Amino acid sequence: MDLVFCGTPQFAVPTLEALAAAEHNIRLVVTQPDRPRGRGMELAASPVKQAALALGLEVTQPERIKANGDFRAKLESRSPKAVIVVGYGRIIPQWMIDLPPLGNINLHASLLPKYRGAAPIQWAIANGEKVTGNTTMRINAGLDTGDILLQQETYIADDDTALTLGPRLAATGAQLMLKTLQGLENGAIQPRKQDDAQSSLAPVLKKEDGRIDFARTATQICDRLRGFQPWPGAFTTFRGKAVAIINAKSSANIAHLAPGEIALADDLLLVGCGENTLLEVSTLQLEGKKRMSAQDFANGYKPRTGERLGAATGTGN
Repeated sequence: MDLVFCGTPQFAVPTLEALAAAEHNIRLVVTQPDRPRGRGMELAASPVKQAALALGLEVTQPERIKANGDFRAKLESRSPKAVIVVGYGRIIPQWMIDLPPLGNINLHASLLPKYRGAAPIQWAIANGEKVTGNTTMRINAGLDTGDILLQQETYIADDDTALTLGPRLAATGAQLMLKTLQGLENGAIQPRKQDDAQSSLAPVLKKEDGRIDFARTATQICDRLRGFQPWPGAFTTFRGKAVAIINAKSSANIAHLAPGEIALADDLLLVGCGENTLLEVSTLQLEGKKRMSAQDFANGYKPRTGERLGAATGTGN
């Protein structure tokens, strides 16, 4: 099948590679322009560009696509039967939606209509979901609102983070895309409308999403810590300084601590949370310092009874 592939992040690479391995004719790969990265802020190619060049595929990197005559002419000259879109990072304009006979087919890492938006993997974990999955859908003018083609469920393990779940969904999603194209070609797939009443959003993550609200339960805080890896993570303050919580779990014990109030027990830092729950913090990192164990934190900072995490100004000032 003649295809155009649009994608940018590592999540999209397995789908590109699977399409190539299945001997689809990928006539063009569209990805975001090279961006400055790293300490040296040198221009770096996207993971999709790197994979496409390794496969010997033609790559184009338009800065904009909606009102770009040259880009439109390039796509039209390829006459794709379908345009495959995986994490491209641009809104697909109507002319591009209308171009291929089979439409623009998107791989989305949630069970639509749940978690429409840019960060479905992160928000599914952060909200404590036990099951998520992939959806292939036909793109329309809305935000992840197009007709569903195929779906596949994936379980979320208790210790999954966005860093561990993402690659699994990328791998299974690549195979789902192959099945989708086969089903569209032989007429086996019947697209179905999404139920907008069941929809939820997974917006772009902001730094502030990582700020810990100790009014939440310890389990809810741990879910957000797992979901928001590697960024924005989970952070709070201690004595007016920022502190990142690196490793923590919900305690089986009942709290006698106010939300944010800390206590020491053995090698653990205990923090009071909502609904009388306790967070056990084992590793943390204070602003400008290296990661440290709860025991090293206790020895170095000697937190006093009644001190809290997350206070505007620490009681120890």
